[in-house]
Amino acid sequence: MTAPPADRLARAAALLAEGDWRGAHALVQDDPSEAAAWLHGIAHTLEGDLANARHWYRRAHRPFPGPDAVAHEIALARRSLDPAAPPVP
Repeated sequence: MTAPPADRLARAAALLAEGDWRGAHALVQDDPSEAAAWLHGIAHTLEGDLANARHWYRRAHRPFPGPDAVAHEIALARRSLDPAAPPVP
């Protein structure tokens, strides 16, 4: 049984927080939502593929904050997908 989209996205955000960009990427790559595009952009930021990250941020209709903000972006994404996630620093 496949997890509902919201659960899958929350899991992807948790994987990003653990540094597992590949696992997160696998969960979001076929999801057309803006939230998935944001997570996809974060995954590529962690990977170091900043051109691809910028592309996904554009698809998410979000400004690309750059690699120095990746921890903050992950925290924001987790909080937006799961209100029980740790607070944004």
